[in-house]
Amino acid sequence: QVQLVESGGGLVQAGGSLRLSCAASGRTLSSYAMGWFRQAPGKEREFVAAINRSGSNTYYADSMKGRFTISRDNAKNTVYLQMNSLEPEDTAVYYCAARSELLGQYTTWGQGTQVTVSS
Repeated sequence: QVQLVESGGGLVQAGGSLRLSCAASGRTLSSYAMGWFRQAPGKEREFVAAINRSGSNTYYADSMKGRFTISRDNAKNTVYLQMNSLEPEDTAVYYCAARSELLGQYTTWGQGTQVTVSS
């Protein structure tokens, strides 16, 4: 079973950038497609971006296209989320998750990292 730990969150002004990292342990990350999700206070968790096992294909929620970039370094067992042009509406706890190919769903989640964007 893989374990995931996010880092890189913090407080940033609107228009700024952050890069989140998701470090995996316990099992090689290349076995999993990976995703980033976020949950703002009082709102449901929403999909942000996903990447396949090799990193050759990426997927984004419409509101993140052009601003966020998901990538991975399987040699470092790490997935990244580069976030540019941040807006106050991006304020949320961001989670990375590993997708089980067998079950076809995200089965392992990190503890989350807080991103706060001030106006």
